[in-house]
Formats: sequence, structure tokens, C-alpha cells
Amino acid sequence: MQSLIDACAQDDYPAQIALVVSNINGVQGLERAKAAGIPTTVVRPKDFNSRDSCDASMTEAINRFDVDMICLAGYMRILSDEFVDHWRDRMINIHPSLLPSFKGLDVQQRAIDAGVRFSGCTVHYVRRDMDTGPILVQATVPVLDNDNASALAARILVEEHKIYPLAVKLIAEGRTTIKDERVLIDGAIAPVGALINPEA
Repeated sequence: MQSLIDACAQDDYPAQIALVVSNINGVQGLERAKAAGIPTTVVRPKDFNSRDSCDASMTEAINRFDVDMICLAGYMRILSDEFVDHWRDRMINIHPSLLPSFKGLDVQQRAIDAGVRFSGCTVHYVRRDMDTGPILVQATVPVLDNDNASALAARILVEEHKIYPLAVKLIAEGRTTIKDERVLIDGAIAPVGALINPEA
């Protein structure tokens, strides 16, 4: 989230953060948002009888700020189908693997155990199934022979901080189109409609 805050603080960046929502009080993300003068709110699942009612309340809170797009950043809770469908093609997520490989948790250790030579991270549109959806941007990171999960995760995180602001910028500039569940990017060099290790 801090990388998005920093990007939005630049004069030439085409997006701004309207609201930061958390499901937990007192987290660092809320403090960082407040320090940047960004409105915040907390929607706690334990205050609701169901996931659907919690997520409906979250949509209500978001709609008060005329939000065009949701960027999930460390939101470790499964969203309801209704919420995902409501924000379809207007909600993105970042995942620390080269999707569609290694969905879910413990992805760095799983990549090491599988013996892959490259891992990385992916920004993608959100769909009902976890860690699926049209891919916007990916960055690759080599898996070294002496790697452990924390060392690999640290190198991937560096790339996450680059590609998430880039993905938001591409959307805000109107350069992305979803066709047959693939993202096409106007002006992209890669003909497949995805960018790998693009310049920041």
C-alpha cells in the first residue's frame, strides 16, 4: 500500500487514493494512510452476522467516496461472490507468484520445493475463485540455489512495489481492455497483452 501512496503523491500520476479500508483496527496500513491524509475506515467481520452483510457494508462505505477501482493490498480475507461480482473489472489484487502457478499461501516455499528457476509476482483482476482473473502485469525473480522462503519473498516484494503502481497507472490511463478474460494493454510491447519486468 505504501508504494501506491508514494506513487499517488507524484504530480504526474493519474490516480489518487480515495479511501483505505481495513478489516482490523490498528494495523500499520491505516496509520500510513492517516499520515498521508487519506480517509480510512474499518469494517470488522465480527460485527456482522454473515460475510455477505459485511461485504455489503464495505461496498456502502466505499461508494461514499466515489471510488472507480479497488486495489487489494494485504487484505487476507475471502470476499463474497456478491462483492466480487459487484466490483468485477474494477478490483485488482497482487499475488507473490507467477500466476496461474502457486495460488494460495506459502507460495515461495512451494516454488523452491518445486524446483522452478523463476518465481515472481502478478497483478490481476479479481474473480470469484482465489488468485484467478485476467493478468495485468507480472515481474520475474530468479530462484537461487541457496534460497529460502524469506529471502525469495524479500526479492519478490521489491518487484511488487514496482508493478502494483504500474498496473494502477495503466488502468487509470485507460490503456487496459479485458477481452476473453485476457488483459490487452494499449501500447504494450509484448503482443500477448502482458508486461514482464516493465520499466517502472
